[in-house]
Amino acid sequence: MTLPALRLRTRVTLFFALIALAAGVGLTVVTYAFARNYLLDERTTSARQQAFTNATSVREELRRDPDAISDFFANDLRLERDGFAVLSDGSTATDLALQLDDLPQELQSAAASRQSGTQQFSAGGEPYVAIALYLPEADTTYIEAFPLEPADGTLRAVVTALAIGTVVTTMLATFFGWSTSKRLLRPISRVADAAGEIASGGLDTRLEPENDPDLDRLAGSFNEMADAVQARIEREARFASDVSHELRSPITALTAAVEVLHHRRLELPERTQQALDVVVSQVRRFDDMVIDLLELSRLDAGATELNLEQTDIVDLTQRIAARMGFADVPIEVGERTVRQVMIDKVRYERILTNLLENGKNHGGGPTRIAIGRGHLRGSVSVAVEDAGPGVAHSERRRIFERFARGSAARHRVGTGLGLALVAEHASALGGEAWV
Repeated sequence: MTLPALRLRTRVTLFFALIALAAGVGLTVVTYAFARNYLLDERTTSARQQAFTNATSVREELRRDPDAISDFFANDLRLERDGFAVLSDGSTATDLALQLDDLPQELQSAAASRQSGTQQFSAGGEPYVAIALYLPEADTTYIEAFPLEPADGTLRAVVTALAIGTVVTTMLATFFGWSTSKRLLRPISRVADAAGEIASGGLDTRLEPENDPDLDRLAGSFNEMADAVQARIEREARFASDVSHELRSPITALTAAVEVLHHRRLELPERTQQALDVVVSQVRRFDDMVIDLLELSRLDAGATELNLEQTDIVDLTQRIAARMGFADVPIEVGERTVRQVMIDKVRYERILTNLLENGKNHGGGPTRIAIGRGHLRGSVSVAVEDAGPGVAHSERRRIFERFARGSAARHRVGTGLGLALVAEHASALGGEAWV
């Protein structure tokens, strides 16, 4: 299974979000490590100072009254909550949850060896730091343990704050990436819109220069390409128009000469008559093609104006069909069809005539004209159905191109321009043609 590719804007946004997330996580890890070391060092230093102060008091009490040391531990020695103190022989432990045996074995060994030291350990699931101080006057070691829970609580608060900050930063980076990518991709969107307008026929569409050298280069290259495309299309249109105009006079003369021969057809031998019939049909087809080319060239040049009139579309359709010899083709009008429309009668007649002729020449004859509501408010759709087998899906767009023919109509009559004219006139009226 192949996953669909992410949009460029989505990829840019994800990039910003991932960068922010990675930076936030990295900052959290570094800050946690730094804060942990700092807080533990501070806590250990504070514990040493307090342990040294308490050890001094214990030493003085041992010197003054060794037998009262237990009472001193129980009543006078100032210990932190959940902390405890003990001498290395264990005989003077305070009445707390921890005893000498709860201390790490290494620290107990150091105390028994009359050595001072510091060590962290856990007891009952809670972290502690133990300070061992040797008292040479009493030949014993004073040991005091301090809970590290305050430092751990501070670390948890720091981690929570950093996690919240990472989430907020990632969300802000996502929003920033989304908005930044929108601004960055705006020139590309303008290029795409301009290309779409050119593809739709707006050959004069150009990009405005940006206040950026790189974007100015893009706009300049696009405009140069558009100029070249427009010049080429206009050159081809002028060529078609010039050829059509140049052919019009000789075709007119040739048509007149052929018509003269056709009037004297019966005076000619049979084989000559057959040849003359072929010449007459081809000259007439050639004449129709030149007329269609001239009409297309005028449409391309924008030389034809729209003459819109309020018209009953059903009545106009009936009159055109009758005038073109298709009075027997039934006309069906859909419910809620708008009959009164603004339309150019000449263009509509050209559209309907070409569709009817196309159905006659290539579809076994038109069988129905259907008039219904269009997709837009106040518009209508006109469909001409015929008795033919239909048009293959692969050819339904191509048959509206100039000189295009369906696979079933390659050897039939026609210029190959009828449906192209239908599409051009429909576009001029604000509509479209399709199969």
